[in-house]
Amino acid sequence: MREVKVEPFLMARHPLTVAQVRHWLPEYEDGFTESPSAAVRLEDDLDDLLGTWPFRLPSEAQWEYAARAGTTTLTFRGNARPEEDQVLDDFLDEKRTATAENAFGLAAMGSANEICADVWTPHYTDAPPNTHPRTGDGPRAVRGGAADLHPWQGCDEWILLLSAIRYDQHDFTAVRPVAPVPPTGPGQAERGDDL
Repeated sequence: MREVKVEPFLMARHPLTVAQVRHWLPEYEDGFTESPSAAVRLEDDLDDLLGTWPFRLPSEAQWEYAARAGTTTLTFRGNARPEEDQVLDDFLDEKRTATAENAFGLAAMGSANEICADVWTPHYTDAPPNTHPRTGDGPRAVRGGAADLHPWQGCDEWILLLSAIRYDQHDFTAVRPVAPVPPTGPGQAERGDDL
């Protein structure tokens, strides 16, 4: 275990969908799904997307904090191995997506492989003590990805649901944007007030 200071931030409820990516990249075609409501799987278009949208990628520390949702268990669901129907096709059915939410209200954390802002390193040595991403050259770090191995083939894909699982980007990836919490000022609602 390693302590990391996490400042408040906003994170999308689920990875971006194909339709949402088309808002910024109108010509985008997804080779992995025909459904505009499915989680997007970006390959060559990732840099184009990052250059056009007003959000950013989460750091690994932000992603893991969000995935854990205040728990210390293997996944936000506990220490038990998740059932197959808890993992697959989370983004095609709104009821199913809602049942996959963690305590922070984030849907299907760990199901899709989600890219982070950090440059991949195979260890936590010299990792930032806060939510700043590691910088440098090389592929980005990826978290999650259990449902990307659909149909499950008995190779323990559920392990990719573990909050601490990480690997380097070498294929398509989903994107779950983050943004800073807007500052409050005179005339604006304070945190915790009804909006």
